[in-house]
Amino acid sequence: MLPVNQPLRIDQCNCFAIRKANRQISRFYDAQLEPAGLRITQFLTLAALKEVGSAAVNALAERLDIERTAMGKMLGFLERDGLVRIQPSPTDGRSRLVELTDAGHRLCAEAMPLWQKAQQQFEQLNGAGNVTALRGALRSVVVGETKARSAED
Repeated sequence: MLPVNQPLRIDQCNCFAIRKANRQISRFYDAQLEPAGLRITQFLTLAALKEVGSAAVNALAERLDIERTAMGKMLGFLERDGLVRIQPSPTDGRSRLVELTDAGHRLCAEAMPLWQKAQQQFEQLNGAGNVTALRGALRSVVVGETKARSAED
């Protein structure tokens, strides 16, 4: 059996380090949001829709950097649960618009303090300055020939 703390060559892999941190951070936020019955990806989707009102499915997927098919699947579950409404665009028949329902607004409001608590705990564990620097460093990451996308750019 491989000991958890035994160093491996893959520990030097940038992608491995980021993916591992991503999974750990996602589990942390998922646990904090569990009382509301949401995972972090679902909460971020609801929160984004709360900010913009409505959005095309493809634009929402791009903004949250979620693959279009994965976004479609998640939105299907959120629609089934009565949290979002998906309708054809009145101006583009090929596009579908998604918006929060009243239940979606209520759940987002219920989950917001849980997310805020997760944010505070994460900053306490890692230092507010470190967390701010981490977000900045991740926004400036260059992959291939293009800089990582960010709404804050």
